[in-house]
Amino acid sequence: MAEKIATLSYAEDVKGWPSFYSFFPDYMVGMNGFFYTFGPTTNSDGTVSGGCLYRHNVNETRNNYYGVQYNSTLTAVLNIEPKTIKLFKTMSYESSDRWECQSLVTDLGTGSMLSTWFVEKEGEWFTFLRETEGTRDYRDRNVNGIGNADQVYGTPTVTIIIFTVPVGSIISVGDYIYSTPTTGTPPVATGAPIYVGQVTEVDSIGGTFSANTISIDPTIPEPGTGTTGVSPVAGDFIFYFKDVVAESHGARGYFMQFKLENTNTAAVELFAVGSSVMKSYP
Repeated sequence: MAEKIATLSYAEDVKGWPSFYSFFPDYMVGMNGFFYTFGPTTNSDGTVSGGCLYRHNVNETRNNYYGVQYNSTLTAVLNIEPKTIKLFKTMSYESSDRWECQSLVTDLGTGSMLSTWFVEKEGEWFTFLRETEGTRDYRDRNVNGIGNADQVYGTPTVTIIIFTVPVGSIISVGDYIYSTPTTGTPPVATGAPIYVGQVTEVDSIGGTFSANTISIDPTIPEPGTGTTGVSPVAGDFIFYFKDVVAESHGARGYFMQFKLENTNTAAVELFAVGSSVMKSYP
């Protein structure tokens, strides 16, 4: 038998299916202006009884069906100019309460936004779109290469990497370092990237260390996985990620599907959802 996902309602006045519900009734009937269903209920001893009668829309606790509390959710798609790759820069909604973006999906990536990221501006809740912490897409603009490690040394809590090439001015304290083994002449990167640690110091002029040196703390876990760093060896190709949340430029793709959730048990209204969208130029 197919798994039950939701109860779908039909409205005669709009000739359509306006909503989904989380409860699964055994029987439904409208009578004398009220909506009644028969369904299961959980008893105080934890057992479940079926065929219990409920009258809906007669209390102030919203989304509570058969003694179980649910949340309000809305899943929708923004797809202006379907044939154009777009950059979705922001998300906004008009509502009487704050919602959380549980998931955000495009054909090129994913993300999410906590309810605390939304701020109220001129009657709308607004936020810039950000990638999910821990996301690692090596095609992103927040990924930059340094070069092959010339020397690697250190302790269990500090890894020092020295380069013969300039480390550049873009790398900074707080960036996350990765390494990839190389083979051949000239060296070609092979194998999967390996997490090294988080940058704690950058020396490009020979101050604390020799010039073109970075200091790394391998004990700081990798965002999204919680794993600690592995020391590279001389010859490995070294690159780094900027903080994906801080460096986010929006969500890129042909479309953007999102899911909003609200946990309020009182009445909440959601009027409209929008986004600032522009054409993406690679």
